[in-house]
Amino acid sequence: MAAALRFSSRLPVPPLPGEADPHAMPDVQRMARALPVAGAIVGAIGGAVLAGALALGFGPWLSAALAVAALTLATGGFHEDGLADTADGFGGGATPERRLAIMRDSRIGSFGATALVLAFMLRIAALATIAARLDALGAAAALVHAATASRAAELGPLALLPPARRDGASAAFGRPSPGALGTAVLVAAGVAAILALATALPGWGVVLGFGLAAGVALGMTRLSARLIGGQTGDVAGAAQQLAEIAVLLGLLIALRP
Repeated sequence: MAAALRFSSRLPVPPLPGEADPHAMPDVQRMARALPVAGAIVGAIGGAVLAGALALGFGPWLSAALAVAALTLATGGFHEDGLADTADGFGGGATPERRLAIMRDSRIGSFGATALVLAFMLRIAALATIAARLDALGAAAALVHAATASRAAELGPLALLPPARRDGASAAFGRPSPGALGTAVLVAAGVAAILALATALPGWGVVLGFGLAAGVALGMTRLSARLIGGQTGDVAGAAQQLAEIAVLLGLLIALRP
């Protein structure tokens, strides 16, 4: 759990007893199983900001914007960076080699900027609409659910495809096994079930959002295989962002006024 939080967030996780090097490359199999719970912890930060802003009377839209800002600060824009790089590479390259070169470039292009703007707009708009249709606790739970399920979704391309580069970060990181991916999905499903039972989240909306997130992960996996012949960490980050949007939209379908 500590490794998963250090890997996917900027939260100050202290060294644990017995850890020789807390900043060493983590065991990908063990960390993958804990990644959804790490996502739930990060999501709880955004959920607390959302509930607090609603309690202060800020309204759904400003509260949702503050909550998404809190999530972004907690992760350091980790997944947003992957989304931007993936959009630039997939949209601007004509060959796999050129797409990978664009994705490695630290500069952001028009495809990446557009993807970031649209992703932030969709996340904030969906969360604000959920906050307008649920109580503060239910809206916060929706954000936790989205953060949890999307962390399982991001493991899909990593587990199902080989690294597109031999010298890339994903190659050094290693591939989670299908078993680790399956465990992560079960953990995310367990968190979703607890949230649905404890709050006003609609059960079938939770299931629908989970299914849409899985569809996003499989879609990104197929697209990445076709365009660059494998996966990168940027692709996983893009899958997480799109899956988070998908989960929120799934909940909204079940919360129609």
